This record gives sequence, structure tokens and C-alpha cells, in this order.
Amino acid sequence: MSSSWTAEVEAKASPAKLFKAIFLEWHHLGPKIVPHSIASIVNISGDGGPGSLRQTNFTPVVPFSFVKEKLEFIDHDKLEVKVSLVEGGDLGKKIECASSHFKIEAKGSGAVVKAVGTFKAIGGVDVADDIIRAKESFIEIVKGVDGYLAANPTACA
Repeated sequence: MSSSWTAEVEAKASPAKLFKAIFLEWHHLGPKIVPHSIASIVNISGDGGPGSLRQTNFTPVVPFSFVKEKLEFIDHDKLEVKVSLVEGGDLGKKIECASSHFKIEAKGSGAVVKAVGTFKAIGGVDVADDIIRAKESFIEIVKGVDGYLAANPTACA
């Protein structure tokens, strides 16, 4: 049975700067912004377009060592991205498959970053705590990026 979670986070940075920081420059910024959980991010293949693969390596505070994600869709004009989990994380242990859809929209002088995570849990496995952690991680990342962009106004310009 497929399930999903949603979250929205408001930010002071512009939608374009957030999109660039979170999706286009994340392999550089992620380990700087959340160093307690992200050890490194490596582009495995592709040019950043659909089909590209990226691996995020985590520190010991995360219950798994890495995730590999495939970029399924990116729209630079609509500030929208969809990725799917292809390896690592809880794939094969707690979930059969997972994907995330992100969209950044203008709100006032800032933006709102929206996420929808969709997954299929392995039968009989309780993933309620994992959903809470996924939402918390998403919120932490957006707030961290927003803070970084406020402190570094020329970043991702």
C-alpha cells in the first residue's frame, strides 16, 4: 500500500535562490549547511538533468550510510523537481520504493518550499517514525538553506 507525507516551509529567500541552493548547488552546500548529518554528496552520473544520479553520504547520526537518488524531472521555470530512491536508505528493509516531489513558489517577499514524499512500505513494517524524521529533515534543510542565504547574500545569485 502506497502512502505519502507532505510538508511546507516558508522562507525569506527568493524562490530562484532557494531552487539553486537546494537543487542545483546542494552537492556543494549540503555538507556545509547540515554537517552533522551529511558527510558528502557526489554526482554519480549525468549532467544534472533527468536521469542523473546523486549519492548522499551520511554521518553516523543517520541510521543508514547513504542514499542514491535519480532525478526524474526538473523544471527550472516552475522551480519543480522529482527524485526517486534507487539504492540505500531503508530501500529493501522498510520500503519497496520511494520518491519525492518538490516545488518552490513565491510567497510575499520570500517563498514557500513544498514537498510530497510518496513511498510503499514493506508489508507489516511500521514507518510512522521514519515519516516524522523525513519531515523534520526537510524542514531543517530548508531553514538551514534560508539561513545560509541570508548570511551569504551573494550565494546562489
